[in-house]
Amino acid sequence: MPFDAARRRAFADFALRTRYDDIPLRTRERVKDYCLDLIGVSAAAAQIEAARIGREMAVRQMSAGADDARARILFDGRCASLVGAAYAGATQIDSLDAHDGYSAAKGHAGCGLLPSLLAFAERKGELTGEDFLTSLVVGYEIACRAGLALHGTVSDYHTSGAWVSLAVAALGVRLLNPHPDILRHAIGIAEYHGPRSQMMREIGNPTMLHDGSGWGAMVGVSAAELALMGYSGAPAVTVEGDDASDYWEDLGHTWLTDRQNIKLYPICRWAHAPVKAALDLRAAHHLQASDIASIHVESFHEATRLARGIPETTAVAQYSLDYPVAAALVCGALGAHEVSGKTFHDPEIARLVSVTTVAECPHCNANFPADRLGRTILTTFDGRTCDSGIVRAPGEHSNPILRDGIVEKFHTFTAPVLSAERRASIEHAVFSLGNRPDALSALQQALYGPIVYSGVAHHSH
Repeated sequence: MPFDAARRRAFADFALRTRYDDIPLRTRERVKDYCLDLIGVSAAAAQIEAARIGREMAVRQMSAGADDARARILFDGRCASLVGAAYAGATQIDSLDAHDGYSAAKGHAGCGLLPSLLAFAERKGELTGEDFLTSLVVGYEIACRAGLALHGTVSDYHTSGAWVSLAVAALGVRLLNPHPDILRHAIGIAEYHGPRSQMMREIGNPTMLHDGSGWGAMVGVSAAELALMGYSGAPAVTVEGDDASDYWEDLGHTWLTDRQNIKLYPICRWAHAPVKAALDLRAAHHLQASDIASIHVESFHEATRLARGIPETTAVAQYSLDYPVAAALVCGALGAHEVSGKTFHDPEIARLVSVTTVAECPHCNANFPADRLGRTILTTFDGRTCDSGIVRAPGEHSNPILRDGIVEKFHTFTAPVLSAERRASIEHAVFSLGNRPDALSALQQALYGPIVYSGVAHHSH
């Protein structure tokens, strides 16, 4: 396979030399929104068993051998290696499926990027808010194109960890030793060892594996560290290969960072349109769950592959279709509470799940993956048929959830686990990045203490 030297140079120039003022103002501001959203999901996810196990794994098996290789774990209070902190942080965010995503690549960049960038920032020390935001944007731009290139050049549908690893590796080199040759080997190592895990296997059999972001972050940090020590591994074919060229032509000109979606519900993005449709029908027709005799859901093929029935675990609840629709109709909302296990035995939810049918919709199929579409039809006991029509999943970049909505989501998700003072400190620090010299250090101070539940610090022992 031929490799393109000009594209390699352009990639290195963007990855290593992009500066804050090179990035459009709207993009710099939008990435702050993603940062707050990811932090909120991380805090809300801290109680989930997969997150707890991920943090414990990092502390037990990925401890640091030297002080300069040590990084703090998000919302935990303990330290691990850079690899361990990135793994634990990405695993934690990934354990609650409420973080931003890039629809065109059918995955998530921010989940693996933010914890890894925070770990590298611990290693580097002096890092400004402008540097932090610039690096995060660079990460989104590389990750999204790597995802498009991977899915455009291979037959399988891989988890986000497979492609976010390249962006994480690039950020490590950018921050610690920005040399083009080191970068080339780092992304080559990351691509070679990246977890090309099968997403539809997890969709069909939901477990704690989720989207592979923890492993993607771990591989990306490891790849950067190896390349920095002189380990070779070039080239990355999804960047340099001929069949990948189209995906990189607009790097530095078209800002894919602006095109992320925001999730209102902590479940697979594929189920968001039917859930929104159900909630809209509930409100428009003043329905209670007891009014509903049957539910019919239509969506694209991949969405119909989501789990059916009452889930037994949080992981299954997040990769379900009929359960979240039923839970939303009973509870009037769908948040972390509804996927935590606290409503799995609700008899009214169970009844609605039992009367739900699911079918593929040709129009929804034709528009996937560019759009996540769905339709919900409710039949009432008094004979009414309430049809949502085709509905788009909320929060797509074409109809974005703006800052006020993201702030509202942040406080809704974190109110059960963070004090009002800590939430306010995080929000202020995030939106001060690039404007206030001490904003990044203030943010780090607010992120690394453990979660406190009922006055008791919570982390693994």
